[in-house]
Amino acid sequence: MIKREKLTLASFAVLFCVGIALAQTDPGVQSASRGTGVTIINPSNDPNGFTAFFNDGLTRFQEVETVSNSANVGLGPRFNSNSCSSCHAQPAFGGSGAAANPQFLFTSNGVAPGNTMPSFITANGPTREARFPFGFNSNGSVNTNVIIGGVEDLFTVTGRSDAGTCNSSTALPQPSFALAVEENNVIFRIPTPVFGAGLVENLDDSTLLKNQATNLKNNFGITGTFNHNGNDGTIARFGWKAQNKSLHLFTGEAYNVEMGITNEVFQNERPLPGEDGSGGTGDTGLVSSCLNLAGVGYPEDRSNPKSTPNAAVLDDVSAFANFMRFLAPPLPGGVVLNGSSVSASAISAGSALFTSIGCATCHNPTPGTTQQSQFVPALSNAPVNAFSDIEIHTMGNALADNVSQGGAGGDQFRTAPLWGLGQRIFLLHDGRTTNLVTAIEEHSSSGSEANTVIENFNDLSTTQQQELLDFLRSL
Repeated sequence: MIKREKLTLASFAVLFCVGIALAQTDPGVQSASRGTGVTIINPSNDPNGFTAFFNDGLTRFQEVETVSNSANVGLGPRFNSNSCSSCHAQPAFGGSGAAANPQFLFTSNGVAPGNTMPSFITANGPTREARFPFGFNSNGSVNTNVIIGGVEDLFTVTGRSDAGTCNSSTALPQPSFALAVEENNVIFRIPTPVFGAGLVENLDDSTLLKNQATNLKNNFGITGTFNHNGNDGTIARFGWKAQNKSLHLFTGEAYNVEMGITNEVFQNERPLPGEDGSGGTGDTGLVSSCLNLAGVGYPEDRSNPKSTPNAAVLDDVSAFANFMRFLAPPLPGGVVLNGSSVSASAISAGSALFTSIGCATCHNPTPGTTQQSQFVPALSNAPVNAFSDIEIHTMGNALADNVSQGGAGGDQFRTAPLWGLGQRIFLLHDGRTTNLVTAIEEHSSSGSEANTVIENFNDLSTTQQQELLDFLRSL
C-alpha cells in the first residue's frame, strides 16, 4: 500500500512505489522451531521454586472455561473466548492468534450456540475483539459526540446448557455488529504476544526514561511519550496502547473482559459500554438473571488457601501472570525465502538498514537492562531485546482507531515489540494484513511520526528492501 497523500500528487510516483512494493517478497511465517514457549527460568538456579508456578500457570492457561462445574468457575455472561490459549497460540502458548481462528466455530460447537457469528470473524482470519469508537443515534447513524471505545464482547452464554437463568437472547442480546460494520463504527484488536513479558515488566522507569532521551535525538521527526498508571504515575507498558502497568492488571483485565470472569483484580461483572450508561442510554448494567450464574458469589476466581501443592493456592490471575512473567523471550533464527535459506550476510545487511533508515528509533533493539529480580535470577540484569522502546507514538489516520486508553489517544499506539515477528501470522494492532510490506506502508499517513522513515524505506533499492524484510523475519 502507498501513502495516501501521495496518491493525488503524481501518478508516476504512485506507479513507482507500487512497483517497489510488488518487487519485494515477504518471506512469510517461519516454521522452524526457535525454542519458543519455554520458561526463562533455569531449573538449576531457581532458589524460590518458581518453576512449579510457571508450569502451573501454563496448565491453567490452557483450561477451557464453562459457566459452572468448572475447575475455574466463571465463563460469561459475555465473552470473546473460553481459554487463554485459544487466543494466544501462535507459534506456541503465549503468542498471538493462530492460523485457524477458534472463535469461528463457537456458534456450531456448543461454546456459543445461541449466537450469530459476526461477519468479521472468519475461519482463517485473525482472532479478534471488537470495539465501537462512537455511539449510535436512534436511527442507527453514528453519533461522534458519544465516545464509547470499550470492548463489545462477541458472544453470550445464551443457548448453552449451563447458562441457567441467563438463557434469553432478549435479556442478553449480542451487540449490533452488523450495524456497526455497515456504519464503519467498529475497530478490532488482536491478541498481543506475551513472550518475554517478565523482562519488560522488570525494566525500571529510570532506564526507560534515559532510553527515551536518547531516542529523541533523531532526525526523523519521531517524538514519543509514555502511557502512565493512573494510580502511582509510573510507566505502563502492556497492551496495544501500553494501558496496563503490570502483568497482574493485564491478566486480570483480560479474564474479566475477554471471558467474563470476575477476579481479585476486577471483582465485578462487566456490563457492555452501552449497558453502564456510557453510551447515553441510561441503562443500569447487566440484567439480574445473568448475575452470579455459578452461584458461588464474587469474585469467581479467587485464591485457594486450602489447596495443595503450593502453586495451587494461587488464584488464576496470579497463575496467568506468573506464566507470562516467566515465559522466555523469542529467539532469532534463520530465514527461508522461496524454499532457500537467506544468507547471514543478507540478514546482517538488513539489520544495518533497519537502523540507518530510522526503524530502530522506535523499535529499539533493546530499551535497556532489567533491574534486579526477587523472583528468579534469570530476570535480573538481563537485556530486553524486544525491538521496542515501550513508548506510545502518534501513528496517523491510517492506523488510528479513535479509542483512547489512559494517556494514549485515538491515533497513538505502543511500539509493538518485534521479537518473535518471524513466526507471527497477523500483523498490526487489528490483524489487517499478513504481509510485512503492507504493515510497513501502513505506518505512513497524515500525522504519523513514521512518515520520514517510510519514505526512507521506499527510497531503498529492491535488494535493500528485501534484506530488510529478511531481517524482520529473522526476529
